[in-house]
Amino acid sequence: MRSLILLAMLFASIVAPPLRPLIIAHRGASGHRPEHTLEAYRLAVEMGADFIEPDLVSTKDGVLIARHENEIGGTTDVGDRFPDRKRTKTVDGQSMTGWFTEDFTLAEIKTLRARERLAFRSHAYDGQFQIATFDQVIELAQQLGKKVGRPVGVYPETKHPTYFRGIHLPLEEKLLASLQAHGWNRREAPVFIQSFEQENLRALRKQTRVRLIQLVSAAAMLEGDGLRNIATYADGIGPEKRLVVPVTADGSLGTPTDLVTRAHAAGLLVHIWTIRADKEFLPAGYHGRPEAEFEQFRQLGVDGVFTDFPDLATRSYASGPARK
Repeated sequence: MRSLILLAMLFASIVAPPLRPLIIAHRGASGHRPEHTLEAYRLAVEMGADFIEPDLVSTKDGVLIARHENEIGGTTDVGDRFPDRKRTKTVDGQSMTGWFTEDFTLAEIKTLRARERLAFRSHAYDGQFQIATFDQVIELAQQLGKKVGRPVGVYPETKHPTYFRGIHLPLEEKLLASLQAHGWNRREAPVFIQSFEQENLRALRKQTRVRLIQLVSAAAMLEGDGLRNIATYADGIGPEKRLVVPVTADGSLGTPTDLVTRAHAAGLLVHIWTIRADKEFLPAGYHGRPEAEFEQFRQLGVDGVFTDFPDLATRSYASGPARK
């Protein structure tokens, strides 16, 4: 009997498909609908996404809304509706001119309609969808989870947290309050909180057991004791994908780095960003096949992938249970 059990276990290990990365819908199904709208998030889940990603900024009256930046001139019709609100500000050391969420109440924000940000993507849905609050995003994820019969998580990013705290509109407390109100301010909740800044993640670590992800855009943060330092306050890293698979100036693929192995050795998850199918983004080394990029990162052992095209991710990862 023991030998039969061992044989069965061996057979299962051979035929069982490898764990697939989590599919994280980058700003929703943003390759198909205007980003950060409830419609983009809903479509992403219908396409198979495990998590939907709202970037969070604040309104004038302290409500968290889903926008990639606090400057919303390029993603909404705010310039048409409020032409007199155009301003020039310095955000995180950069001068920006446009329309900023912190100059509008939620009631005013709700009069706006979303637009596609990229010129080469479809603009068929411009002007149709409202701006979503973070509470609406959580409610949608929970409703869709019940509908599809599987967990659907949220993966909020705090955008410019130091800037917002400096203008007395801190993001973190409101974020945690929303999670608490919906029963998701706990370790086992389907939630990751991400940030490019370190100090707000360190502060969040003292306030919540929700999993935290340190976003990384350059290798310097990961050198020396960098990964071990990150592991003291975060559960994983979110590196720009070229820190894992370098790409040359002509689009050719370089030799993969050892970042995934080193991060895992430090006890950190690895969620790379961002895989896009558009020819304007897809490196030439994949020969027009975004599926090849998805598969390469699976083979390299990443735990999650951010993508604008969750439908392609689902097709590429058709077999195998998701990583946790």
